[in-house]
Amino acid sequence: MKSRWNEAEFTAVVDAYVAKGINRDLAIRTYTTRLLGQDPELVLHGGGNTSVKTAFTERDGTQVDVLCVKGSGWDMGVIEPQGLPAVQLAPLKAMVNLETLSDDDMVMLQRRLLMDPSAPNPSVEAILHAILPFKHIDHTHANAIVSLTNQPHGEDLIRELFPDTIIVPYVMPGFVLAKSCDAAFAANPGGDGMILLKHGIFTWSDDPRASYEDMIAKIDAAERRIARGRARPFLPVSLPAAIASAAQIAPILRGAIALDTAVEGAPERFVLAHRSTEKILDFCNAENAAALVRRGNATPEHVIHIKRYGVSLPAPKAGNLDGWAKTVRDAVAAYQADYRAYFERNNARCGGIKTMLDPMPRAFYVAGVGLFAAGPTAKNARIGADVAEATIDVITNAEAIEAFEALSEEDLFDLEYWSLEQVKLTKQLEKPLTRQVAIVTGGASGLGLAVARALKADGAEVALFDIANDAVMAAARTLGALAVVCDVADPASVEQAVAQVVQAFGGVDILISNAGAAFQGRLLDVSDNTFRRSMDLNFWGHHYMARAAARVMEMQGSGGAIVFNVSKQAVNPGAEFAPYGTAKAATMALMRHCAIEFGPMGVTCNAVNADRIRTGLMTDAMVADRSRARGISAEAYMRGNLVGREVTGEDVAQAFLHLAKARTSTGAVITVDGGNVAAMMR
Repeated sequence: MKSRWNEAEFTAVVDAYVAKGINRDLAIRTYTTRLLGQDPELVLHGGGNTSVKTAFTERDGTQVDVLCVKGSGWDMGVIEPQGLPAVQLAPLKAMVNLETLSDDDMVMLQRRLLMDPSAPNPSVEAILHAILPFKHIDHTHANAIVSLTNQPHGEDLIRELFPDTIIVPYVMPGFVLAKSCDAAFAANPGGDGMILLKHGIFTWSDDPRASYEDMIAKIDAAERRIARGRARPFLPVSLPAAIASAAQIAPILRGAIALDTAVEGAPERFVLAHRSTEKILDFCNAENAAALVRRGNATPEHVIHIKRYGVSLPAPKAGNLDGWAKTVRDAVAAYQADYRAYFERNNARCGGIKTMLDPMPRAFYVAGVGLFAAGPTAKNARIGADVAEATIDVITNAEAIEAFEALSEEDLFDLEYWSLEQVKLTKQLEKPLTRQVAIVTGGASGLGLAVARALKADGAEVALFDIANDAVMAAARTLGALAVVCDVADPASVEQAVAQVVQAFGGVDILISNAGAAFQGRLLDVSDNTFRRSMDLNFWGHHYMARAAARVMEMQGSGGAIVFNVSKQAVNPGAEFAPYGTAKAATMALMRHCAIEFGPMGVTCNAVNADRIRTGLMTDAMVADRSRARGISAEAYMRGNLVGREVTGEDVAQAFLHLAKARTSTGAVITVDGGNVAAMMR
């Protein structure tokens, strides 16, 4: 590992913050914290922390010694000065002298000492940072260090490699850890840093660069020691000649871990993230993979993201997934039973005061395919995948030297059910469509984009399908969605596009089949080609999309929703609109057949009938042309309905959103046109 310190960058960042009135020490600490946080081999998703001791000036000119320490919830890689809240140093340091202190009381007392009452909670290791008599302190959970400590003779390896470093046996983070480290430092005040077994490493100095580069040097030494082990320590299993792809099996995994809820037809789903590298596949393909995945976590906080262990699965044979799907269901059932037993025996040890979290696995290790991680959102799933990948790295490194040995079951349970982590979970409120994956066709603009915004606002992971490459990419960037270039009139393009969504999120729960174009012409004049093009897009496109999405939903076995855009032409045809209206009428019939055939799968199929909305189909030029033909203003034309109100794309989007969430409506049509008697459903 090499130092990434850049003097020019350091000066620019620090000077920019100081020019904004930020304390110089805090500005320096912000730069060095980012250096550590931007390396995933050092810090992952909330792991690790940093601090600096400095002085703040009160309004009356009084100088107050403070500790600026990483705040709870901040990512070190992108931290800002406000992510390092200032705590009064002297009383914080004195807290270590208390005989006992509960976690909740520790958090409360630390908050009392904040210079800014609105600042985030200081790190649970703030007391530890306070008692160490150095200006700058760095703490990471570096993979290389943990690879060495998580072994039967890990302490011996560390002592051999770092003879002048203080070594502290594992204890729970927080007050107890601060007490242990205080005693260890008092016994060896000249120690060159501190390594916490099965946890991480501390380096320190009054000089920020020296502290950072000491961290890098120690990690580099650990990596060099690991490199002396076996390069590929696992014996591989024999794999079938043809293996199913990640996109083919992800819906099976996702469906197997969907949780039933108190509301029938509203399962609690998970989003999946997939990873496949040479190191990941070596691990997943290992002859003893089933034993390896049950060893435990690399560092204690990882249990929050991927639970205590994952599930190892055999390679899925291409073209024969029914038997493999049963293997998955059996493995998940066994995992749940084991998790409940684990909870019950450890909860009894804790006095029976804990409430069990859901018992579903968060990581699957599939031979020949790779790693899958599950989370309530795509972000959570990616975090889980990062953590699982780091775990694979640590286990591989440890096995290359001797053997990987994690924390005990009791220690991991205490962290998983730590009161401070439980509080974080209770604050995570989910939106109505969180955990669901939605596809919107024609999503780059107009009505499709309006529907996508509504789905995203309600918590869904959204994939925008559109044939216009640049437009869909731009829309997806703005929305924070997945961009997929797709020609819905081409069945091969549809299959590939849906597979891309499954690859990204693990499955599909909602399809908004919206893409279309208003082909016009008198029946006596319109060309056969125009009619065919309209049918290809406005009928066959809906069929291809519904078929592809429903196949995924069937594999998941957790229901879903398909909503078609049929337009008023399906029930109130207009002159010279036969190519468009005929296709839309056929799509309405398709919707009803889908409702009949997909209903037993728990999939609802409905439609929205909208009229006179300013979109890519109904442009301002078209509105002007139609209003002139009727001898009225454009406004009067757009308000020409029973309630006299112009219908907006957002109005129609809410109808799509309602049907996407409806559990017991299928084969239904919602009309959104302000009131048009001729278009009313009969």
